[in-house]
Amino acid sequence: MRIDHHDLYTEFPEMRDAMDALRAANIYFAGLFGRYDRLTGKVENLEEHDMPVADFTLEDMKKARVKLKDEIYQLLLAFRAGQKHST
Repeated sequence: MRIDHHDLYTEFPEMRDAMDALRAANIYFAGLFGRYDRLTGKVENLEEHDMPVADFTLEDMKKARVKLKDEIYQLLLAFRAGQKHST
């Protein structure tokens, strides 16, 4: 089974510098980033090993991941907008 990898550096390659800066400077962002990574690892592990799990459980995990990714993206956009205003 082919597994799509959803790590944040793959999802938002143009925001790599912003992610690194926020992870270092913002504990809340770093926590979200870590939660997203752990959840993505669990989802990909389940998919890759075709582990038996209820469909709704996997879907709930994927929905939680999307919600985290959306919040992370909004924080990245705000960070980048703040950088533009400070230059």
